[in-house]
Amino acid sequence: MSDIRKETIPDGHEIENAEQELKEDANRIKRIFQQPKAAWAVAFACVVAFMGIGLVDPILPSIAAQMDATPSQVELLFTSYLLVTGIMMLITGWLSSRIGPKMTLLIGLVIIILFSTLGGLASNIDALVGLRAGWGLGNALFISTALAVIVSVSSGGSAAAIMLYEAALGLGMSVGPLLGGLLGSIHWRGPFFGVAVLMLIGLLAVWILLTDVPKPARKSPLSAPFQSLRHPGLLTIGLTALFYNFGFFTLLTYSPFVLHLGEFGIGFVFFIWGVMLAIGSIFIAPSFESKLGTKKSLSWVMVGIIVTLSLMGIGSHTPWFLIVMIALMGLLLGINNTVMTTAVMEVSPAERSTASAAYSFLRFTGGSISPWLAGKVSEHISIGAPYYVAAAAVLVGLLLFITRRRMMDRLS
Repeated sequence: MSDIRKETIPDGHEIENAEQELKEDANRIKRIFQQPKAAWAVAFACVVAFMGIGLVDPILPSIAAQMDATPSQVELLFTSYLLVTGIMMLITGWLSSRIGPKMTLLIGLVIIILFSTLGGLASNIDALVGLRAGWGLGNALFISTALAVIVSVSSGGSAAAIMLYEAALGLGMSVGPLLGGLLGSIHWRGPFFGVAVLMLIGLLAVWILLTDVPKPARKSPLSAPFQSLRHPGLLTIGLTALFYNFGFFTLLTYSPFVLHLGEFGIGFVFFIWGVMLAIGSIFIAPSFESKLGTKKSLSWVMVGIIVTLSLMGIGSHTPWFLIVMIALMGLLLGINNTVMTTAVMEVSPAERSTASAAYSFLRFTGGSISPWLAGKVSEHISIGAPYYVAAAAVLVGLLLFITRRRMMDRLS
């Protein structure tokens, strides 16, 4: 009996190590929130920018009904937005190195305000799709520059800055659908005007609180993002993200059509999803990465995403099951987002802004294909088929990552 007790009771070293890990996690989280006002101003604007992605989510079925459009037509609201965002990422470094990061952020915010307002005034689906593309231009200028600015002005190192950025992403993605559901239950145009108002607040915050961030020492050529992708490690992470985001945006944009809920119901489900996304990003991802390392963390989490998407395909006719799986996916996606963003910042010798732009080009381009394709697949095959296609895409990304893992020697 005494032998069994010796085996089951942890020794002093195990207890000490556990206490040390808890202290490190607490200090890591504490460092995230000990930031200067400039970092908080940009982070707030990031929250609103990411709200703009999820804000439209709960009203997709309403837009389809009001404008007599098919699911694949309505999904083009995300396809045009993400495609332009991805492509325009390639010029953000070139522009930012010439007019400065702060001015690039402000121009991006102004463009978002303009096109979200015009989107609220659109009279047909084609016009709305085009205006969302313009919104994507502003989003590209802002998001790509914002990560580099937060890293440069924040305290506590790049890891804390990245977690602050991912926390803003999680908060924006959680509050966006809830606010979109509330405003959308009044009228589908409400969320578009809501984004414009909130982004105006973000514009004022950045303008007042962010002191002018110095321009890079040298001007970045237009070819810089393509040149950075010649690094095999960054190219591997970028291509992995391309296929991973196919799954991410299939979940986000297609699920509202199979939940059979009203605007507020869809908004609440994706609010829970966004909360889980933030929890995964802030609280779980750092522990995963410190215990397993970057490569193993990404691999295992992507396995979990593949399994969950496959289960969603099986249970696509059962709304309550889909809701549970959507919440679980929020946790997995949050972990993956943070670990993958950290990997991008560490894997390449290129400047952070250049590496971020190249990576974002690939991941948003991959995400742009999935909304439209999900609508088409559901119309011609079955309502569960888009989830299987998404799972297959993430599997391709995982296999690519595993087979090329030796090319990422900078990662643990």
